[in-house]
Amino acid sequence: MARMTGGEALVASLYREGVRVVFGLPGVQLYGVLAALRDEPRIRFITTRHEQATSYMADGYARAGGDIGTALVVPGPGLLNAAAGLSTAYSASSPVLMLSGQIPREQIGKNIGLLHEVNDQQDCIAPVTKWRRRVLQVPDIPAAVREAFVQLRSGRPRPVELEMPPETMEEEGEAELLAPAVVARAAASAADISRAAEILLAAKSPIIYAGGGVNLSGAHEGLHAVAEYLQAGVACTAEGKGAVSDHSDLSLGAAFWRESPLRAAIHAADVVLAVGSRLALVTFAPETRIIQIDADPEEIGRSHKTTLGLVGDARATLEALLEKLRAGAPARASRKAERESLRAEIAAQITQEPQVGILRSLRAGCPEDTILVAGMTQIGYYSRPVWPTYGPRTYLSSSYSGNLGYEYPVALGAKVARPGSPVVAVIGDGGFLYNAQEMATAVQHQINVVAVVFNDQAYGNVARDLDEDWGGQYGAALHNPDFMKLSEAFGLHGMRAKVPTDVGRLVGLAIAMDRPVLIEVPVGRMSRPVLFAQRKAPSKYKR
Repeated sequence: MARMTGGEALVASLYREGVRVVFGLPGVQLYGVLAALRDEPRIRFITTRHEQATSYMADGYARAGGDIGTALVVPGPGLLNAAAGLSTAYSASSPVLMLSGQIPREQIGKNIGLLHEVNDQQDCIAPVTKWRRRVLQVPDIPAAVREAFVQLRSGRPRPVELEMPPETMEEEGEAELLAPAVVARAAASAADISRAAEILLAAKSPIIYAGGGVNLSGAHEGLHAVAEYLQAGVACTAEGKGAVSDHSDLSLGAAFWRESPLRAAIHAADVVLAVGSRLALVTFAPETRIIQIDADPEEIGRSHKTTLGLVGDARATLEALLEKLRAGAPARASRKAERESLRAEIAAQITQEPQVGILRSLRAGCPEDTILVAGMTQIGYYSRPVWPTYGPRTYLSSSYSGNLGYEYPVALGAKVARPGSPVVAVIGDGGFLYNAQEMATAVQHQINVVAVVFNDQAYGNVARDLDEDWGGQYGAALHNPDFMKLSEAFGLHGMRAKVPTDVGRLVGLAIAMDRPVLIEVPVGRMSRPVLFAQRKAPSKYKR
């Protein structure tokens, strides 16, 4: 036991659990924790300019770096502002620890209208958090922190929230600091693994479907070995990109649209081994056998009932499965030629311009280890099938949350986690202005991200759809600032492309500068991506 303030107990516990960076915004209910962070130089505190950016940066830090991202905000509006980033982290299964203040202890739950009071704020964030706890007494802090990290490291990783009132942060008390949480990431049951091995060894045309769980668990080597042994190609979700390097002939990419050759190949498979995916956006032939590896038992068979579930860590389960496969039969003869033919067929159908030309230029200007944050914009959408990804945790999306504005702060967090890797954010003009103020954070903390803003002076996809299908656009046109003057005002280096396909050259120059850079790429309206299903408007709106 040691006597310390609640803030000191919290910060000491965080350090023991491995926290080295906190993204936060100071506020009146947080003074006890801020004083403790000030006195702990081994934890870096990065001040953001909006609470929304705290959770986005923590998410980028977690997903790019493979560690837990930590954010700190005031209660009420601070936590609600941060909920957008929690939504993205929740959908992407990202381990984010949200630390929140509270109103004074004796007034909690009385709904009397104190500063920042939201009654009850934990109910507000319940849909985008895995676990929540309120701590009222100093001696309870170490155990609460430890339980938070157990939740973050076990099962399916998703955000958790820990909150305390100002008195708890400021008061002194006796607290016993605990050893860090150790969570074993166990494989699925031996019986289920044996059954899966039997099915896979009997399969004639198996295929592997890799989701974000491969990247989260570090299962890349195991996945590659199983795919090589079975001679099964690997298709990826957007979150699964990088599960197998696109240099490998085993990679079939992420080119899914209604009539894509990759979708047809999945429908032709007799067995699909799905790893770390909810399987929400893919369909299978009725007779296809599904083997689903997932850490979350609730995901097994959610979308496809005829499923053999292997509940366990993807890495541990794939390693155990590989042993069973090797014991059951020799490795299969190469099917490389078939996969290369399929890869060529997929590539031949990805021709839509200017999206493809822009992305090829961009990829040519980026080193292979570049971390791309793919925004909710045309170039971001098209990067899913077009952008070659060569390593794990180098392609970040907003998953099914689909947030505009997440791109730049997520990229900043990713760069903090991996300062030696180039980080490029692809953003639309509308989305960039959600969090453009974080350019100040980038400059203040020397976070050298390259932001590429595609400027069509509109929420372009909405404007196009309304014009083409709903009788005319409404509310989607934008008045933008001069992005070159804006970047200069914040202290970034600004560049403007003369033609969209010059973006790769400019990005290469920007990465070499090793400083925060904003690149504006003026573009016109782009046609609907072929990977989008067209929503039909009522006939009354048709022109």
